[in-house]
Amino acid sequence: MSFLEKMDSSHTALIIVDVQNDFCHIDGSLGKQGLDVSMVDDMMPSLHGLIEHAKAQHLPIIYVQTIHEDCTDSETWSHRLKGINERNVCRKNTWGAGFYKISPEANDIVVIKHRYSAFINTRLDSILRSMKIDTLIMTGVSTNVCVESTARDGFMLDYQIIFLSDCTAAYSREEHDMTLSNIHQYFGEVADSNKVISMLNLEKTT
Repeated sequence: MSFLEKMDSSHTALIIVDVQNDFCHIDGSLGKQGLDVSMVDDMMPSLHGLIEHAKAQHLPIIYVQTIHEDCTDSETWSHRLKGINERNVCRKNTWGAGFYKISPEANDIVVIKHRYSAFINTRLDSILRSMKIDTLIMTGVSTNVCVESTARDGFMLDYQIIFLSDCTAAYSREEHDMTLSNIHQYFGEVADSNKVISMLNLEKTT
């Protein structure tokens, strides 16, 4: 039986990674440096629909937000992006670090991260363990970097991973599809939001 078929909403959380202006907006740092952000707007209707359904089902929603500042910029980290000025990406207290077309509510959880994975030096694992979560529905940007890094680490920590093909976006279709194949083979289950919603609805009626 697949992770999705075994999903128990009382132990499942929706994880939304890095849906922020600098990563998603055409006028954000990456968009202005020539990266193709068009996949982000393509995914937003599906993500919005999933968020609404998660709220209706009382699923925990965890918004992951990248914040960079001088005290978190190691020498290694400062040279992570080849050919891109990473100095201006998601700086603390800037418009670029703000959420893009989503707005966490008072009862939602925001986890701040400083590296690709939302599990590295954050409170995410403690939150999930405290809430008795064992299944993560993975969404956000970019498919092949921060969402995949978080999904991989989550799997290594024994979380069941459901990775949504229509609620993730990369800066090329090739990068997006490469990650979907990798996750499917090694780290979890790939599905779309309609399948997740239908499984949640089925669970509610049984």
